[in-house]
Amino acid sequence: MVRAFASGLLLALVAPTIGIFFVVRRYSALADTLAHISLAGIAGGLFLGVSTVWSALVACIIAILGIERLREARTLSSDTVVSLFLFGGLALGVVLIGLHPAGGVNVSNFLFGSILTVTNASVWNILIITLIALGVTAALWRPFFAVSLDEDVAAAGGLPVRFLNRVLAILGAATIAISIDVVGVLLIGALMVIPVLAAMQFRIGFKETWIVSVMISCVSVVGGLTASFYLNLASGATIVLCSIACFTASMLVARFSTNRS
Repeated sequence: MVRAFASGLLLALVAPTIGIFFVVRRYSALADTLAHISLAGIAGGLFLGVSTVWSALVACIIAILGIERLREARTLSSDTVVSLFLFGGLALGVVLIGLHPAGGVNVSNFLFGSILTVTNASVWNILIITLIALGVTAALWRPFFAVSLDEDVAAAGGLPVRFLNRVLAILGAATIAISIDVVGVLLIGALMVIPVLAAMQFRIGFKETWIVSVMISCVSVVGGLTASFYLNLASGATIVLCSIACFTASMLVARFSTNRS
């Protein structure tokens, strides 16, 4: 549980930090797509006998570079490109897991997360990637915000839009790769998006929204892990349910405050 809380709180910090830029640019579906693609990376790691975190990261980076390339070529719509990679990644992951030579792989742990799968190596991987992601985000905070708000205006201002898009997408891929053990493939997108949506209900500034979203994410992770331990529930699903409860509460508080004023 100590390892689960350590890794969970690190995820609670980095997931909304990257997720807020995805939400602002209305690119929330990309998080789910990368999560499904990471399943193929996990399966590849199991098949080759290497760390699933790093194999999932490699798969997500390759996929996101492909998505960005197709999106910029404008031969297909963004929704079509994202859907193509989402379903393709999920199908490839299922096929590769079925071909795992050892057999008997518990797919539910990867899909929905399990606190029992968090090892010391997992915590160190999460810590390293979290520090890198937060460092890059802090250094490029203003450019990321400008590109997420309006790519055309950012390009007119001289910002390297293509480079920034790729860096932000890779950070999203890294966040998803390190979240597999705790939250699971199918639910990590929710942890990146729902706390941000909950914070946006208060209609405050961008930086304040980020701070509130991190607080909501931490509450969701702590509450979800505690409930999953004592009630023997899937950790990822319980964390997401807690974040939805926080979203509902924030929406009610914001509506009550508006009506009162």
